[in-house]
Amino acid sequence: MKKIALLLVAGTGFMYACTRVPITGRSQLNLIPEATMQSMALQEYQSFLSQNKTVSPTGSKDAEMVRRVGNRIAGAVTAYMNQNNMGNQIAGYKWEFNLVDDKQVNAWCMPGGKVVVYTGLLPVTQNEGALACVMGHEVAHAIARHGNERMSQGLVAQGIQIAGAVALNKNPQAQNIFMQAVGVGGPLGLMAYGRQNELEADHLGLIFMAMAGYNPNEAVPFWTRMANAGGGQKPPELLSTHPSDERRIAQLQKLMPEAMKYYRPQGK
Repeated sequence: MKKIALLLVAGTGFMYACTRVPITGRSQLNLIPEATMQSMALQEYQSFLSQNKTVSPTGSKDAEMVRRVGNRIAGAVTAYMNQNNMGNQIAGYKWEFNLVDDKQVNAWCMPGGKVVVYTGLLPVTQNEGALACVMGHEVAHAIARHGNERMSQGLVAQGIQIAGAVALNKNPQAQNIFMQAVGVGGPLGLMAYGRQNELEADHLGLIFMAMAGYNPNEAVPFWTRMANAGGGQKPPELLSTHPSDERRIAQLQKLMPEAMKYYRPQGK
């Protein structure tokens, strides 16, 4: 086993942090200060948007829908975290939701609440409730700090010695690991979220969409459509490291009673 190469230097803000994921309570190890993750996310998000065609919500019902769904989920999640004394875990979050003109059947969320949905996903979601299923899932990755968890594992595995937050932002190798860890860039399957993270995001995402007033029962038919979206060929990027269709659907069905406890239809 490689020796842990992250040096915890006094004054740098680095420490071994054992945290627990909201709702599931799973213990995880996050080596990187969340503020550093958010700083890197903002930099990469702005760079991504400058190099890709975003769809303005002005005059686009699809882009407006993406922002509407995102803001509802963000509002519900923020309220839940604050009400349960976990508001410090989303300190610094500045939510952004953008629709990008790209045929990929994909979506992602960076630390700090930086979200992108590709237009290629919308023919599969088909409706607002299914879109909420996807966005709840992606928001869950950020809330559960899966990116921090995966990047910490990647830095250790590659023996990268980091002695401060600034060094991470200036280290090309660390930046590459960051992009892979949060599911952006390619190849996504190289070090994207593992199956444990994906199942956990399914769990939290189901509850987050329910909190926002979207019926969790949209999840099973959506993921069924996603499983068929590849037409028997390579699966969509969103499914590149996901659990088997059978396992996912079985878990969603098992979790449905829990999610329904959080469900309050919009307007009620």
